Amino acid sequence: MRPQWRDWLGEELDKGPAAHGWDEEQGWTLARVALVIARRFHVRFSPAQTWRILRQMGFTPQLPAHRSAERDEHRVATWVRTTWPRVGKE
Repeated sequence: MRPQWRDWLGEELDKGPAAHGWDEEQGWTLARVALVIARRFHVRFSPAQTWRILRQMGFTPQLPAHRSAERDEHRVATWVRTTWPRVGKE
């Protein structure tokens, strides 16, 4: 059985960041989720604890769908092919 507080948290996150005073486009962060929990239950969780809770609820990390307008795909591919292997070995 899923704890009621997890149902509550899921509902609050579904409302989006704007419902809690943040810009909708900025999305959720671990710090924001922890603050929503703290406001309701008067307990503080570290980012690691907050992530554990979210992961247990089935959430996954999400990346923004947009990319920088200045992004040069060719230069990125070259960097990944030539520089990253050297950096990754260190």
